[in-house]
Amino acid sequence: MKLRTLVFRLAWTGVIVLFMAAFVWWALKPGELPQTPQSITKAKGGTAPNPTTQVINAGEYLARMGDCVACHTEPGGKPFAGGRAMATPFGNIYVPNITPDEDTGIGKWTADEFYRMMHTGIGRDGSLLYPAMPFASYTKVTRADSDAIFAYIQSVPPVKLKNRPHELRFPFNKRELLLGWRTLYFKAGEYEPDTTQSAQWNRGAYLVEGLGHCTMCHTAINALGGTKESKEFEGGMIPNQNWYAPSLTNNREGGLGDWSLKDIGDLLQVGISQRATVYGPMAEVTYNSLQYMTDEDTAAMAVYLKSLPKKDAEPPPTDAAKLVQPAVMERGRQIYDKQCAMCHHSQGKGYPPSYPPLAGNPSITMATPVNPIRIVLNGGYPPGTRKNPRPHGMPPFAHVLNDDDVAAVVTYIRVAWNNAGTPVLPTQVSGLRALMPE
Repeated sequence: MKLRTLVFRLAWTGVIVLFMAAFVWWALKPGELPQTPQSITKAKGGTAPNPTTQVINAGEYLARMGDCVACHTEPGGKPFAGGRAMATPFGNIYVPNITPDEDTGIGKWTADEFYRMMHTGIGRDGSLLYPAMPFASYTKVTRADSDAIFAYIQSVPPVKLKNRPHELRFPFNKRELLLGWRTLYFKAGEYEPDTTQSAQWNRGAYLVEGLGHCTMCHTAINALGGTKESKEFEGGMIPNQNWYAPSLTNNREGGLGDWSLKDIGDLLQVGISQRATVYGPMAEVTYNSLQYMTDEDTAAMAVYLKSLPKKDAEPPPTDAAKLVQPAVMERGRQIYDKQCAMCHHSQGKGYPPSYPPLAGNPSITMATPVNPIRIVLNGGYPPGTRKNPRPHGMPPFAHVLNDDDVAAVVTYIRVAWNNAGTPVLPTQVSGLRALMPE
């Protein structure tokens, strides 16, 4: 009896299961599940779009464009945890922790407070930020982009690391003096498109003038740490780094008027081009930031940079200024033939893009010889980028050449092959050598 009951129950269970399976097949029909946007995306081999994820991804891209990691991450430290000393002519500024830690970072900030900081240079507690934070450029960033950056930063792992107080000399340690600085050098306002220009040009202007904060280096900084709008992109020494950021408006320096858009874009995104190679601080910018740009944004920046008005800040040197003692020129030629010609060609033509040309290269013949002297002393590599992961570099020669040798060879490359540079003195070399780390 018990066996017959068990069989009867199993039979009915099987019927019910078959009925449910038939109903599911009829209702959904294999291969014809309801076509929601998520299922359509998955059917195409992707993942379902998530609005929050999209905003965070956009914010990550924009944060890279702003090169936030360069300042807010200590070498070898946790991303965005701050603590890095930023040397200025007024003392050290210690960059703050901007991870979402609630005690030591910006975990308690709101999007409104973050935008106010970006737009006006005023912190959450109402304090005025020092202009080492490029809020004079970031003020041009739109609210939507600021919110995306904030969403991304709030998504990174929080790091509990207390901020260090700045070490600024008196009277620069008095924040109230920043009121005067802001009156002279700061004007808040989002970027306003130029209706006479193309959408591509405006996109490039927005990136260069805003998140890219290119004027921070390529505009001379005065004794108060300010820049003049009339001098934008005309070049200047980078304080405490002893590199010269060339003028982007003067074709005697880094002016891009006769460059192709491809060469400009390659230099920004790849780090090398047929015309030049990035070294020093610009190599760091390409490594941390510009290599991650889309091709469309790279092209937009190139279009804008190429359109900058030409401003010849000073006339080229006269023949008398270019005169070099024959013995110095011969000494420089011999050193060049022995140490440099293999990579840069006997006539300075180089082997671009791996080895840049020296003949006709404005970065060699600028009024200040700081950069070529530093490259000869320190050597250097362009950054390893996604489009150039294994760059060719130049070894240092500080241990091989004395000050007279370096002055001679740099003089040679600045005046040979019809280059329009001027001679270099050994004292200029010794001054830069003294700044090298031991």
